[in-house]
Amino acid sequence: MEAFYYLVFGVLAVVVAGAELSKSNKDRINTSSAFNSFKNNYLVIYSLMMAGDWLQGPYVYYLYTTYGFGKGEIGQLFIAGFGSSMLFGTIVGSLADKQGRKRACITYCITYILSCITKHSPHYNVLMLGRILGGIATSLLFSAFESWLVAEHNKRGFEPQWLSVTFSKAIFLGNGVVAILAGLLGNTLVDTLALGPVAPFDAASCFLTIGMFIILFTWSENYGDPSESKDLFTQFRGAAVAIASDEKIALLGAIQSLFEGSMYTFVFLWTPALSPNDEDIPHGFIFSTFMLSSMLGSSLASRLMARQSPRVESYMQIVFAISATSLLLPIVTSFLVTPAGTKGGSISFAGCIQLLGFCVFEACVGLFWPSIMKMRSQYIPEEARSTIMNFFRIPLNIFVCIVLYNVDAFPMTVMFGMCSIFLFVACFLQRRLMAISDKPKTEDWVGMKERDTEAEPLNL
Repeated sequence: MEAFYYLVFGVLAVVVAGAELSKSNKDRINTSSAFNSFKNNYLVIYSLMMAGDWLQGPYVYYLYTTYGFGKGEIGQLFIAGFGSSMLFGTIVGSLADKQGRKRACITYCITYILSCITKHSPHYNVLMLGRILGGIATSLLFSAFESWLVAEHNKRGFEPQWLSVTFSKAIFLGNGVVAILAGLLGNTLVDTLALGPVAPFDAASCFLTIGMFIILFTWSENYGDPSESKDLFTQFRGAAVAIASDEKIALLGAIQSLFEGSMYTFVFLWTPALSPNDEDIPHGFIFSTFMLSSMLGSSLASRLMARQSPRVESYMQIVFAISATSLLLPIVTSFLVTPAGTKGGSISFAGCIQLLGFCVFEACVGLFWPSIMKMRSQYIPEEARSTIMNFFRIPLNIFVCIVLYNVDAFPMTVMFGMCSIFLFVACFLQRRLMAISDKPKTEDWVGMKERDTEAEPLNL
């Protein structure tokens, strides 16, 4: 059965290589040398940031077990991370808009490095502090960098369509190539060199430090709304009004929360789904296979976004429908395939079918990231970009915390069914977004901006 893993990995590797090498002029966007220099600088930094993140993921749970903590205590640590992201995310996002996105990106590096340092301590309270710091860092990673990129791209006068080039390349490299290399480096540090499970966190700190210095010396600062008269409450209110008064922004937030909630739930469920009877499966190799699938999706996204048709709003309906169907496979196989009665052994026939379905889902993830980034750049107002993006993460983090707390309370088929329903709902919401995509911004949001602008001199 081991040949099955190599076959899937090999086929995906060939398809990804073919997809990249076969791109024609129609699949590429002609850009300027100035833009290419700007893009490459961002891609280097983004890859270093993602390397710092990917190096930690596979070893967090394992490190906690080596310190003697049980499943319940580890679950509380994970909940603390997502809860921290939910509670502090909007605040740090607003500070990024007001105090500067470059400063926020540097804060991400410092916060995540401190989180890595706490992993050297076996004390529960220190590890809890590390999870809280990690939650804050995650909020900055998924808001400040994209906000800086969009603002700087527009400030330098580059073509709006060129943003899709940076988005697709960032996901291809950061969530694909870098993820695979980080997995291999982590495995070398922990297993080959026997440096212990804390070694990947030290390596992550090194990558984050390098990226931080590149940001310090190569990036300029940009802001959302630096007006001194607007405090955090006013920024929150502005972001809330933007979401409530512009249906496109509200739909985009709901779509993002539904998809990412399903994605993070999948991260917790794929291992027990493929090994319900403690089958011996190569977790690292399967993870690399998933990352290859994600690379295939991002490669396809770059082709689609290079053309005028179909629009992002259109093809994402299909992506959500396919992703919802792929997560139904564990439910289907539970009815159609007789489960194995013995413990251990190789992956079952049902597991093989599910693995192929999960690869399809990961390809949809690769399509989702650059596409949602493109839509956010179109619909979210620059004045509160980071704030609104972190507002979107509040329902996501609530959902993930609930799943973590009740992960043993429901059968796995129920969890996958719930994720599939969420993705079908995202498909219908995306259809609605497509229908109103050309609708201008509502008067409420525009009016509020004008009122705030007029009121500013009175507050000085």
